Amino acid sequence: METLVISAGDSMTISQNFWKDRRVLITGHTGFKGCWLTLLLLSLGAKVWGYSLAPKDEPNLFNGLQLSKDTSNLKNDQMHHKIGNICDIDALFNYINESSPEIVFHLAAQPLVRESYSDPLLTWNTNVIGSLKLLECLKSINHCCAVVMVSTDKVYENHEWVYGYRELDRLGGHDPYSSSKSAMELGVSSWRSSFCGPGDNQTPYLAISTARAGNVIGGGDYSQDRIVPDAIRSLQSGVPIPVRNPYSTRPWQHVLEPLSGYISLAQSLLEEQEINPNQTNSFTQAFNFGPTIQSNQPVGKLIEELLLYWPGKWSDVSDPSALHEAGLLNLVSDMARNKIGWEPKWNFKTTVFRTINWYKKVNEGKSPMSCCMDDINNYFESNVIENN
Repeated sequence: METLVISAGDSMTISQNFWKDRRVLITGHTGFKGCWLTLLLLSLGAKVWGYSLAPKDEPNLFNGLQLSKDTSNLKNDQMHHKIGNICDIDALFNYINESSPEIVFHLAAQPLVRESYSDPLLTWNTNVIGSLKLLECLKSINHCCAVVMVSTDKVYENHEWVYGYRELDRLGGHDPYSSSKSAMELGVSSWRSSFCGPGDNQTPYLAISTARAGNVIGGGDYSQDRIVPDAIRSLQSGVPIPVRNPYSTRPWQHVLEPLSGYISLAQSLLEEQEINPNQTNSFTQAFNFGPTIQSNQPVGKLIEELLLYWPGKWSDVSDPSALHEAGLLNLVSDMARNKIGWEPKWNFKTTVFRTINWYKKVNEGKSPMSCCMDDINNYFESNVIENN
């Protein structure tokens, strides 16, 4: 597998020198975003430990990439894989002690709005209690460790206004998923204030941030009740794509956009923590990672753009009595731009093209691994070099 030195913005640099042989724990590594993050970190030379439930959908990106197997692309000591529940505190504690991570990316979650209506208790338990159990287990770490708790743009109290939400705006949540993520944010903030620091009941080693992304799309997502996977299944079957909310606007972004932000944030967190472990870390806060305003487009526009590259039809199946989903949502990412130099690279048309092209190539017989690496190298302008 190629090793990368990544420059994704004017001032953001993700360095192989920093990531080479770093011990990284990813919860939820078998999910869509988790797989892409795992692949990125392995490309940077990190040693990745994954803790997650088994993939739920079939097909799925994790099995397609064969990340848990010894292939020509991976070394035996690069990827460690464990099936486990984030709410199983004993198994989680043992795995953290075994992996002894320097960096943690927490992606394990119940991530679907509509599923949260079907099983709200599971959603709240996983997203809130599971997250706090992870932090409790990390108390055992006796070296500097950066923790990025992945959240969502849906944590904000949504007024359906045209203005973008900033990190200091009020949290809320109409549906169980959104409210669970808001509660996770509040829980993390309280836990950090209570247990991170030089006090007798505190740890000086952990630096914790939360990261809120927009509506992420990209190749390899096969989840139910997500617009792009639903569209791909319909196109493959030759039937019209059912669209529930064609006029709802979302901040669409390719999966590589927020992941580059998470990685840069973790690097900034740990670098500062290693220099000043007993002082307040300036990166321990919430960060938005959203697309440009031009990428805020209605669902119907997304589908029309997809059909330019994979012809087909769609049908409006909106139902006024259906479960509530947000109609208008936008993020302001000035904090990430100013503090860590992150900014989105791909516009709406490029994001849609790279996404649909991934599925088309896999449908034609190309391997998911080669398709993912094509997108990674294209996103990072093929800056593939090895540091000395």
